[in-house]
This record gives sequence, C-alpha cells and structure tokens, in this order.
Amino acid sequence: MKNTILNGHLSALFCIIIWSTTYISSKVLLQTFLPVEILVIRFLIGLLVLMIICPKRLEFQGKKELYYIGAGFFGIFIYYQMDNIALLYTMASNLGVIMSIAPFFTAILTQIFYPEEKSFDKPFVIGFLFAITGIALISFNGAKLSINPKGDLLAVLGAFAWAVYSVLFKKINSFGHATILDTKRCNFYGFLFMIPLFFLEDGQMHAESFTDPVILGNFLYLSVLASAVCFVAWNYATRVVGVMTTSIYIYLGPIVTIAASYLILHEPITKLMLLGTVLTLIGLVLSEYSEYIIKYKKYIDN
Repeated sequence: MKNTILNGHLSALFCIIIWSTTYISSKVLLQTFLPVEILVIRFLIGLLVLMIICPKRLEFQGKKELYYIGAGFFGIFIYYQMDNIALLYTMASNLGVIMSIAPFFTAILTQIFYPEEKSFDKPFVIGFLFAITGIALISFNGAKLSINPKGDLLAVLGAFAWAVYSVLFKKINSFGHATILDTKRCNFYGFLFMIPLFFLEDGQMHAESFTDPVILGNFLYLSVLASAVCFVAWNYATRVVGVMTTSIYIYLGPIVTIAASYLILHEPITKLMLLGTVLTLIGLVLSEYSEYIIKYKKYIDN
C-alpha cells in the first residue's frame, strides 16, 4: 500500500516536471501552426501511442459515458484550447500564475460534489495564498505586471476547466476500469471535439513541416510524453492519492521551470525567485497536510 501511494506521488511529480516545460514547445509550434492544429496533431499522435500500448477497447458505459464525454470536453478540448489561445494574448508568466489557481477551483468543486472530503478548509486556503504569492514572485521576478484581459480570462477559464476534469475523473476512477482504458476514452472524446473546430478554422496538417527536426521533436514531446504518458500517469495518481492531493502538485510547476532553466540553460536564480520558491513550498505543505494540521491543533487544544 505504501509503495502504491509513493508511486502515486511520484507519478504526479513526473507529470508536473513534463507539463512545466510544454509552454516552450507550444510557443515554438505557434510560430507555424494554429492552436487548434497543435491540439489535433498532438492528441492524434497521443491516441495512436495509447492504442499501440493498450489495444484493448473499453466497452460502452451507458449513462456513465457522459462522464467520459465531459472529461474529454473540459480536460482535453477546453483546457488545452484556452491554454494555447491565451499564449497568443498574454505573457507566459501570467499564464503560469493563473493556471496555478486550478487547485483552488478543484477544492471548491470537490467541496460541492464530495462534501465528505472536507477539501476546502482554513489551512488549505492559507496554503493557497502562500503558494500563489510565491508563484507570482517566481513568474514576474521583479518585472512589471502586465494585465492582458483577454488572454488572462482565457487562462482562468482553462484553470476552471482543468478543475472540472479533475472532479469528473474522480468519479470515473470509481468505475473500476484500468487507468489507461479510462484515459484513452477521455482523450478520444476530447479529440472528437477538436475536429469540427479544426475544419472551421481551416486547419491543415502541414505534413511538410515535419521534416524540420525541431517541429517533429516538439510534437513528439507534446504528444508522446505530455499527452499519452502523462495523462495516464496523472489519472493513476488521482486514483491512488486523491484528486486534491494530486492537484496541489500544480503549485510546483513554476519551481520546476526555474530549476530546469538553471540546470539546462544556466539562467541565474535571483533572491526574489528563491523567496517565491520558499513561499510556494510552504503553501504546498499547508495545503497538502491541512488535514493533519487540523487534527494536531485539536489535539493541542484538548
């Protein structure tokens, strides 16, 4: 049991490490492709990879199929479409901060639909405030705050869509199927929602562009690792450690980004970034262990 829980935490951490660098790939591809083109090609390749890894097909689930459709719509189509379009109108730093409110939205929805979990407590809120302050310091690092209403609003909608996906997948986990089968089904529906938009925006596959190793490499990174592997790993994590615990790992995204920039690109880490990292980690601990903090406080009071 302990190994399973540890694997769940490691899976969530692995996903955050990969997802924290996908903005770079998306920025590169947006120079050649439309946002919807990136989505369609990315998830098409991702689906093919999942089908190769696991050819088994999940049977039609009747009314339960609505949960898969909803998860595909919000977590695959809406989230990634908002994410890609937002990058056209706002700074990546804005997007990084705004997307970090996803755990807050997840806590609210979990409290509404699963009130027995008591996810929205005082330590969690305090932890969120610490984390979002730290993430803001990391992301802007002393730069002038730039408000881009259109892009920032799209990013907020994306964060909310991810929270809806998280809560829906919590229900899907209760159906008892293999995680990879559930993931394939959700990704399939998300891909279907992309197709009409692809044709409405006169999308193209740009096959000739794939001779460029930079484009091919970025698409493989987004599709195989960030889409196929990470979605299975993330959904597995939500099953074994819970939707709230998994979502809180989102706070680590900006920290992973600056660590990678330091180690790979040799970019300097400022005092402001270090302060932001400390605040974010404090927020993560407060949010992650809020239940134990409450129990300890009650023990002290008694």
